[in-house]
Amino acid sequence: MAGLREQKKRKTRAAIIEAAIILFGERGYENTTIAALAEAAGVGKGTIYSYFRSKNEILLAFCEEELAYIHEEIRQKLTPDASLQDKMLLLFMSEFSYVTKNKEFGRTLMREMIFPRELMVQHSRKIEDQFIGMFVRIFKEAQEQGQLRRDLEMIMLCGHFYGIYMMALSAWYSGRLQTEDDVRESLLMMFDQALTGLMPAEEPCHESA
Repeated sequence: MAGLREQKKRKTRAAIIEAAIILFGERGYENTTIAALAEAAGVGKGTIYSYFRSKNEILLAFCEEELAYIHEEIRQKLTPDASLQDKMLLLFMSEFSYVTKNKEFGRTLMREMIFPRELMVQHSRKIEDQFIGMFVRIFKEAQEQGQLRRDLEMIMLCGHFYGIYMMALSAWYSGRLQTEDDVRESLLMMFDQALTGLMPAEEPCHESA
């Protein structure tokens, strides 16, 4: 019986998030009411509040599911000895495909997470810290494998690669990049350019006298 209750709760939670994805995309974040979300999800307003205290928390729940999806993609598709470029490409393309399943919702989500409202800052920072933790683990693996210098500041590296991703994402939204393959090729090119300057310098050869 307890298992059925948990299954129903997961189904209701998923229905609320799915309704938010559709309505935030169609109407925008500000113009979507809790009443409209409840109607679209097929539940009462009180049920919405029993799962999420605000629309902000629904966005954060989506981000948590996105993180779980990315972790699973990395677990399934990458070997420990994969290159840093391969790891970063899979990470960002997983995020891209997950966030842009609904294009307009993706636009809303990125705006709300990059420029969070005051009441959302603390919660969005927790999500950001989880993303940073994922990046740092990948960077440390790359350092151990000799793919990355050891004197680089991890937070700056996160910003560097995320900045590249945001440039590609913006180009996709503006129409400069037309397809997912265009985004992938653009990321590959920019990652290659970045890593050429970030790889450890080769040791000079000493000729014997």
